[in-house]
Order: sequence, then C-alpha cells, then structure tokens
Amino acid sequence: MRHVGRTSLVDSAIRELRQEIASGVWPVGTKIPTEGQLAEALGMSRLSVREAVRVLVHAGLLTTRQGDGTYVTATDESEVALKRRLDRAATMDIIDVRRGLDLVAARLAAERRKPADLDELREALERRTAAHQAADLDAFADADVDFHLSIAAASHNPVLLDLYRGMSEAVRDTVRRDHCMERAGLGSDSTHQDLYEAIEVGDAAGAVTIALAILNDQERDL
Repeated sequence: MRHVGRTSLVDSAIRELRQEIASGVWPVGTKIPTEGQLAEALGMSRLSVREAVRVLVHAGLLTTRQGDGTYVTATDESEVALKRRLDRAATMDIIDVRRGLDLVAARLAAERRKPADLDELREALERRTAAHQAADLDAFADADVDFHLSIAAASHNPVLLDLYRGMSEAVRDTVRRDHCMERAGLGSDSTHQDLYEAIEVGDAAGAVTIALAILNDQERDL
C-alpha cells in the first residue's frame, strides 16, 4: 500500500483500498486493518480513512461488524449492483433471463464438455439427491445451483460463466421457494439426470430441450 499525499485524501484512500481488494491482497472474508493501521500506512488522518471505508461499505465492498471490525464482502462493485438488482427482481423475470443463459450453457456444454466437467456434474447431482433424501432444503438448493454452474463451466465460455455466477444467489432463492425439492420427492423430477446424460453423450439439441423443460416446470409452479 502506497503512502498517500495531501491532495484529495479521501478519494486517494478509496482508490488505494479498492486496489487492495481488487488485487486479491484482501480476499472476500478478510478482516481489513484497523483505522489506525490504515491511517499510518496511508499517511493520513483516521477521519479520512473512516470516510473512505464508509464509501466502500455503501458500495457493498466492505461491511462493518459492530465491536469486531470491517470485512471484505465483495471485490467488484458491478457484481454488487447486479446482486442488489436481482434481490428486487420477480421470480418470473429471473426465469426469463435464465432461459437465455441455460439454453446456451446446455448447448455449449454438450459440445465442449471434458471428462473433468462430467465429474463435477455427477458430484453435484449426487449431493442434490442426498440432500433431497435428507430433506435438507438449503443443501438441495446449493447442490442444484452448483449443478447449473457446472454446466456453465462446461461450456468453457468464461463470459457465460461469469454471468451465471452473478445470478447464482438469485437462482438459489428460486430453487428454495419454487417447490423443486417437492417435485423430486414426487418422483416427477428426472430432468436433471436427463440433462446430465444429454450433455454426457454430446446431444446438444436434447440438452437444450431438457434445460427448457426444467425452467418450464419452475414457471408452472409459480
């Protein structure tokens, strides 16, 4: 961290703190140095540091825990903005967006998947089944999202994967509240296994059809 000059102290401090976060020096979950330590490192007053931290808390990159300290909660303000928007989005709007992402991901995954990708998909499916059997909704939702994220990863399109990661928490919420685990309990949800098998054999058209069927089932349950 560089020693900051006297001009535009708060702006300079914000820039320096953002750099520490973006560069990975302070990963998500890290407790950042105290105001006094930061003030000494940057060569400025605690008041200027406090204002810089306040700005980054408002931006969603940091969070302050009373009596504990300040922690990194995100590394990219655009991701924070997207998450806040998705938190306010209607379930149907999220499903509409997923139709675009999931269909492309399924097609590309069937065309480009590698053995390691199939291993990841199988592992997520096994966790999903185990969570259903244990009636653990949170674990079921986590495994379901991991399955779809693994499909996006198997597309070997980094932009698509980043977009899906940005939506992952919203997708997790829709799985929790849209009766996905109940459908599995009724024995009417073989679609995820079917989707895996289509990707495994390289059936792009079949994978797209099944991915669409999964979303149609969610829409019917709204």
